[in-house]
Order: sequence, then C-alpha cells, then structure tokens
Amino acid sequence: MTITAALKTAATRRRAGALVAIVAATALTAACSGSSSSTAKVPGAPGARAGAAPADSAAVIDSLIAAQKPADASLMPAGSTAAEIKKRGKLLVGGTQTAALFSLLNPTTGKVDGFDAALSRLLAQYIIGKPETELVNVTAQTREALLRNHSVDTVFATYTITPERAKVINFAGPYYLDGLSIQVKKDNTDITTLKDLAGKTVVTESGSTAARTIKAQVPTARIQLFETNTECLQALRQGRADAYVLDQGVLAGNATTNPDVKVLSETFSKEAYGIGLPLDKPDFKKFVNDWLRKIEADGTWGKVWKATLGTQVPGAVPTPPKIG
Repeated sequence: MTITAALKTAATRRRAGALVAIVAATALTAACSGSSSSTAKVPGAPGARAGAAPADSAAVIDSLIAAQKPADASLMPAGSTAAEIKKRGKLLVGGTQTAALFSLLNPTTGKVDGFDAALSRLLAQYIIGKPETELVNVTAQTREALLRNHSVDTVFATYTITPERAKVINFAGPYYLDGLSIQVKKDNTDITTLKDLAGKTVVTESGSTAARTIKAQVPTARIQLFETNTECLQALRQGRADAYVLDQGVLAGNATTNPDVKVLSETFSKEAYGIGLPLDKPDFKKFVNDWLRKIEADGTWGKVWKATLGTQVPGAVPTPPKIG
C-alpha cells in the first residue's frame, strides 16, 4: 500500500470512529419525567427519547446573569444580611459538585454547572453586582450545621423542605418540585415499582427524607445509608445494592452520565426544594423570597430551567411552586 493510500485509509477509519461515537452519545441522552402520571421517560428508561440541549447551556446562563440588574440599594440597608454579603464581595454557597443537572463540576471549565449552581450565581449577581460565589461542599448530614454556624450564607443542594428542618434553619422558596424515584442497573427487570423493593437492599443518602419514606412504605427493604450521591451510585453500579432511592431529578442526572443505570418513571412522593438560610437572619429570607418572585415573574427562572434540567426533561417549562 502506498503512503497516500494508507493516509486515506486512516482518515476514513477516523471519520467512521467519530460517527460511531456520535451515534453512541446520542443514544445515551434521554429525557426524564417529574410526575408518576407522565408518559415521558426518564434517562435510561426503555423508550426514553433524547432531550434537545441548547447549543451552549453555559453561554445561556452567563447571558442571563449578565442581564440581571443588581438589587436597588434601598433593598439592602446598612446592617442587613444582603448588605454584609455585598461588602464581603462573595456569596458563600453550600452545595455539591456531583449532582448532574443540578450542580456538577465541569472538569474542562472548572465551573460548577446546573440548575442550583446557576441560581446561586444569579443570587450573587443580584446582591453583589457580579456572580462571585464560593462553594462549600455539603452533605445531607452537614447542611444544617454549616448554616447554623454561618460557614455558608445559603445552601443550594436539592434541599427538601421539612417541618423538622424548618425548626433549625430558614427556607426560602420552594423554588422547585421533585419526587422520590428508584434507580436500578440497566439490565434489572425485577424492580419495576416501589413494592418490588421488598426484601431488597436499597441505598440512599443519610440525612435525606428517602430512608424514612422507604421504611414507611416498604418495611422489609434493607436500607443502607451513604453520605453522598456518588457513594450511593457506586454501590448500585458495583452490585452491592439492588436499588437506589432519591429525588428523581438527581437520579436522572446520574443516568445521563452513567449508561449502565436507569431511572423508573414512577415517583412516590413530593419533594419541595428550598434555599437553606440561617434561622437567625429572617431579613435574608424575605430578601431571597422577593428575588425568587422577581426571577420567576420576568422569565429568568424558566430560562435557567430550560438550559439545565430542561435539556433532559421533555415538555414545556413547568410552573414554579408557590413561594411561602
């Protein structure tokens, strides 16, 4: 074979390989449902269809942040929590780097992307005039403690509002409504509904609301607790657990990046997410709630949803839950 022919053959193989990679990547992109009554599929579910992601979600978020005007000085009087944050020059955000679609570290850019991450940057822009945030990693067990000792100003971390938590911290919102669902390995056909968890080993995050719900609805399930989503997912993928129960949005994010797992379309609870705030700073709760109402009314909330969760969830932009 001549050198020219060899080069042409190599180029052809490279193009073919690239085409295979594109087809494979497309096949792994799927859509999720936030309701047990919806016919839409979640990522990894049989028949799931690909979501239509914007050409550049990060650019969309950046443009929304740039377009948001900072709060008027009259809304941040001297001594207020917002004024203190503005003086510091950055918003301390309790969050995570491992929840795809909500708050996931992008190794290429070094930024944390997703619905929660974008909202935290928008809040910083509104207070400070620039999207300066400092992320403090939290788990379901450490969130309240970090808010109570003022290590963070806010927590954006798929944080379900409960009466027990509301006794020790404040919640702004709710700003999103999700539901508990089940994740299993892609080839699992034994678990299709909640009742199938009977006698099975089920993992979930310690400190989440899921363990209590599983115990109440499927008493014979063997529950194992881990601190993070990553640890729960690893236990499932390694066969140390039969199923993983958590908020469907988080599980859907797992399925978009791990093609060996799937999410069942059924949800069996309602999880209203709130922005965690210190209990002893009631002025900040009012400030953040007013900001949420503003971005919901002017369409910013919907555009953030479309650029993040909406790249996988089919259908129209949902109506935000009622605040307060």
